[in-house]
Amino acid sequence: MTTQPAAAPKGPASYFPSIEKTYGQPVEHWFGVVRDQHAAGTNKHGELVAWLKSEHGLGHGHANAVVAHTLGLIKAGA
Repeated sequence: MTTQPAAAPKGPASYFPSIEKTYGQPVEHWFGVVRDQHAAGTNKHGELVAWLKSEHGLGHGHANAVVAHTLGLIKAGA
C-alpha cells in the first residue's frame, strides 16, 4: 500500500502559512478584521484589499487571499 502525501492547499489557502509568518498573526485574525470592516460597510473586494494594504501593511497577494477567503465564508454564511 502506497501512502501519498497530503495535497498542498490551493487557491487563497495556499497563502495562509506565509501570511501567518510574515505578519505574526493567525489567518483567523485577518478574517475577523475583514469581517469587521465588511460589517462597517466596506463591501467590495477591491476596496477591502486596498484597505488591508493601506491600514495593515499587507502585500497585495496576501490581502487578496484573505479577502477572497473571507468573502467566501460570508457568502456561505459561515
